[in-house]
Amino acid sequence: MAFTPLHDRVLVERVESDEKTAGGLIIPDSAKEKPAEGLVIAVGAGAKDEDGDRIAMDVKEGDKILFGKWSGTEVTIDGKELLIMKESDILGIIA
Repeated sequence: MAFTPLHDRVLVERVESDEKTAGGLIIPDSAKEKPAEGLVIAVGAGAKDEDGDRIAMDVKEGDKILFGKWSGTEVTIDGKELLIMKESDILGIIA
């Protein structure tokens, strides 16, 4: 993929959720919410502080993350639907 996010932005691919509930009910596509879990595909170099020094990113490529429901901007790159979001939109890393 020939895309690198700038500054403190992160490129994320959504991770699809299960199509069944814990009780075994199948959830139709029309009733599904977009998942708030994703896989980090690429990260920027980090924002700069007031002195011009880079602030290191807390996430890295390959991290599985949680993010807010309305976070990010949807884009299509190489036929894949991805999200570009600021690192501050990420709620946490799933271990």
